[in-house]
Amino acid sequence: MSETNNAAEVAAPHRYTAALAADIEARWQDFWDADGTYEAPNPSGDLAGDPAVAGRPKKFIMDMFPYPSGAGLHVGHPLGYIATDVYARHQRMSGHNVLHTLGFDAFGLPAEQYAVQTGTHPRVSTEANIVNMKAQLRRLGLGHDKRRSFATIDPDYYKWTQWIFLQIFNSWYDEEARKARPITELVAQFESGERRVPGTRAWSELSGSERADVLGEYRLAYASDAPVNWCPGLGTVLANEEVTADGRSERGNFPVFKSKLRQWNMRITAYADRLIDDLDALDWPEAIKLQQRNWIGRSEGARVSFDVADRDEKITVFTTRPDTLFGATYMVLAPEHDLVDAVVPAEWPQGTKDAWTGGARTPADAVAAYRKQAQSKTDVERQTEGKDKTGVFTGAYALNPLTGERIPVFVADYVLMGYGTGAIMAVPGQDERDWEFATAFELPIVRTVQPPEGWEGEAYGGQGPAINSANAEIDLNGMPVEQAKSTVIAYLSERGIGEGTVNFRLRDWLFSRQRYWGEPFPIVYDEAGVAHPLPESMLPLELPEVEDYSPRTFEPDDADTSPETPLSRNEDWVNVELDLGDGVKRYRRETNTMPNWAGSCWYHLRYLDPHNSERLVSADAEQYWMGPRDGQPLGGVDLYVGGAEHAVLHLLYARFWTKILFDLGHITSAEPFHKLYNQGMIQAFVYRDSRGIAVPAVEVEERDGAFFYQGEKVSRVLGKMGKSLKNAVTPDEICAEYGADTLRLYEMAMGPLDVSRPWDTRAVVGQYRLLQRLWRNVVDEATGEVTVVDGEADEATLRALHKAIDGVGQDMANLRFNTAIAKVTELNNTLTKLSAVPRTVAERLVLLVAPLAPHIAEELWRKLGHSGSVVHEDFPVADPAYLVDETVTCVVQIKGKVKARLEVAPSISDEELEKAALADPGVVAALGGAGIRKVIVRAPKLVNIVPA
Repeated sequence: MSETNNAAEVAAPHRYTAALAADIEARWQDFWDADGTYEAPNPSGDLAGDPAVAGRPKKFIMDMFPYPSGAGLHVGHPLGYIATDVYARHQRMSGHNVLHTLGFDAFGLPAEQYAVQTGTHPRVSTEANIVNMKAQLRRLGLGHDKRRSFATIDPDYYKWTQWIFLQIFNSWYDEEARKARPITELVAQFESGERRVPGTRAWSELSGSERADVLGEYRLAYASDAPVNWCPGLGTVLANEEVTADGRSERGNFPVFKSKLRQWNMRITAYADRLIDDLDALDWPEAIKLQQRNWIGRSEGARVSFDVADRDEKITVFTTRPDTLFGATYMVLAPEHDLVDAVVPAEWPQGTKDAWTGGARTPADAVAAYRKQAQSKTDVERQTEGKDKTGVFTGAYALNPLTGERIPVFVADYVLMGYGTGAIMAVPGQDERDWEFATAFELPIVRTVQPPEGWEGEAYGGQGPAINSANAEIDLNGMPVEQAKSTVIAYLSERGIGEGTVNFRLRDWLFSRQRYWGEPFPIVYDEAGVAHPLPESMLPLELPEVEDYSPRTFEPDDADTSPETPLSRNEDWVNVELDLGDGVKRYRRETNTMPNWAGSCWYHLRYLDPHNSERLVSADAEQYWMGPRDGQPLGGVDLYVGGAEHAVLHLLYARFWTKILFDLGHITSAEPFHKLYNQGMIQAFVYRDSRGIAVPAVEVEERDGAFFYQGEKVSRVLGKMGKSLKNAVTPDEICAEYGADTLRLYEMAMGPLDVSRPWDTRAVVGQYRLLQRLWRNVVDEATGEVTVVDGEADEATLRALHKAIDGVGQDMANLRFNTAIAKVTELNNTLTKLSAVPRTVAERLVLLVAPLAPHIAEELWRKLGHSGSVVHEDFPVADPAYLVDETVTCVVQIKGKVKARLEVAPSISDEELEKAALADPGVVAALGGAGIRKVIVRAPKLVNIVPA
């Protein structure tokens, strides 16, 4: 310690310092825990509290589920947590029963990868990370109801994740009722004949396996052999949403390939319409709603069936432009399409062009070679490779249903299985990609929409009258596009070869992972391979011990591989004898696990009733905290704060699960999150040497506008904060140097909450000094005695106080914490100019500060003579009488130029203001005796004089 600092501490032993802040903060955190200060009572049930609470308005405030990383927190992580804490504290002081807690999303790949590297069980490392993260969060003074916290890896939690999976497995979507219903009701319809069984046989004639296959076509959770995103480098399959735009794994950046595997899926596509339509009732950022709408991708058009010539097969396409059907001169199947093998003939048809065969001896050889080539490309590459379109002729022809002409069927990678049916009718006259393909393969081009005059040499996809579009039964020529669409759809429907329909970009959710560290599926298979759900009494199905946590991985580029799961190696766990109600039989367990998204689909519900062992959540608790109410017709969390990067994955999945639970009557909320707020990111400068390697930011020196590390010049760019970039600052460091309240204030004062901002450790001291001035306004630094006085405040001070109360209250209610702090700072600075601060003003200032800096607020509140916690005090209410300015400035203009400024009463009338303006000496001088043609008065702020 320097002599200067030592002298200052001797002179002011009760000064607010980092050491004093640490003592204050630790004491109050211990008090809050012991007192249960932040415990939110439910209206009934396990957590029942004061019955009077039920009469208070509720506020359910949530942060997005954190993952407990071994690296711990850096200062960027708590931004949202501090914001929700400030908001929750303000709402609590404003009379609400506030539920605010935090759990941990603890299954997933990082812990498993660490286990593979070290041999440490994922549970051991994950629980250690949770302990560390809880300690870091506690130090920030976050007001969480700790009784409600949990981790998704707790068996008592994932018992209910498995239970929800079984509800979904045992449900189907009734298109007529537009809701999920129990699968038993569907079975009853098949048994009674109310619903026809697909095929020619009755339900009673089907075997157990055949019945299971039929129900699998309806279940909301089903297993199927389907194209999947196979990532050899990770040894697992991935959902579409986990694959980047350039066809690589979101985690690990490995190549991803299309492959066919039997996997569990969730039929989220059944809810596509509702997932789009219900967005209108949510208070979400429009950008997030748009991302969800685009991902779901609803488009209207028609499904059309094309007969395959000389085959008992049909190719079904979806098109948004059925009016162009007369111009369909060829068809294209995606390389992964199921029909490819079915339509390929043994030999090339006579007259096949050499350019169509790819040089292969037979169609089968050509298709196989092309499929292998396409498998190595990403979806983005397949869509954006320019005008050099590739493909091969399958050897098959289809029949255009309107012209009757034989048109060739190609396989080409510019068609994807992820859109429509994976097959297209190619209309080169109206589609640029089809035009390019047709040109390359010398295929006919027929325009069916009249392009503008002079339009040549390329496709035309715009509006115009139909041309070349007639046969003996239908004539579209001359019709505008929309009329031609409706006419042709009616024609196709009458003949059973097509129908108007809505198509979605959204695909069913791939729900299997070839991992160890995830929820086991509560499913077993009998000897015939039929899936059977475990009864609720056998839940939770816990993860077994395994010696090797790693799925088998492969060379990242080796597409010709398939998964091998860690659970499959534990034979004693996999092969079991169970009595599922019809005697003891031998079964095989599912050896995939659920994706890490499963636990976060419903965690908001478990916060409501975390210790309920009998139900997912009690009806009373769910209705109270989540149920529909005025302004929230679909129910949901009152405020949900998190990053915009979860716009599709987590948010879409959680909405889907919530709607199923709602349909089945388990909850009253049809949406999980009513209000969504996306906080920005705290960024930091990244410094790199000449090799491009990041160097420790704390060791970089700035000299004359340049930056140096160990004498070498380095580059600087603003980017993410993180351990790998060597620019992370931990909250522990800032708390140790300044205190948690200073860190809270700095993060909230950096700028608007929804905007990213750069971290600057040097600027933290500004908020530290604010707290020191606040402390000095109440406490004598030399004696530690309270210095406030009991006298009345003067009018100027009262005006400053009530304006601050009004402004801070509005700002906090609207998450404008940076401007709230600015108003607190202004009031605090006003008080420093007083010889003594009135007690009534000091107390209300402390209450204003309490949500932002709760530790110092508690300490000052106690020093001011109060025995209770500031947490449950009422937030100050402004007196309207002090919000009106005593005077306002009125600008007086002559010919548009300002000639005078008058201080007038806000309530002054037009007549009084005009009289005062004309009497002002400056105005009189400016007029110079000239007459006045007109006076325009806008009391109390403007007078405009027009001379004669």
